[in-house]
Amino acid sequence: MDIIISNSSGKPIYEQITLQIKEMIMNGTLKEGEALPSMRNLAKQLRISIITTKRAYEDLERDGFIQSFTGKGSFVAKQDKELIREEGLKVIEEHLTQATEKAKQYGITQKELIDLLKLIYEEE
Repeated sequence: MDIIISNSSGKPIYEQITLQIKEMIMNGTLKEGEALPSMRNLAKQLRISIITTKRAYEDLERDGFIQSFTGKGSFVAKQDKELIREEGLKVIEEHLTQATEKAKQYGITQKELIDLLKLIYEEE
């Protein structure tokens, strides 16, 4: 599992792990029932504290992305399509918030921003 930790991201390491695993689950890289590395192995692989990986796995389990079983490990949970959609909306909202803040900094109007979004969306 390829997880990249950035010391300059401004986000805590556990949150970076959580976000990247969620993304892998949502885009299908990690499939339902697939085993995740043990907390200890992931911590060793990333050269971080096991407490950090434990926090990430707890957050993933709380949000319904993984299931953990004592003595067996952690596995990708059956995904609720509505949960995945909601998570996607949350990510998009964060990006749009950042884009809106930048637009305001450069004096771009709401209409101009909406027109730009329509152009980009229709391009795809």
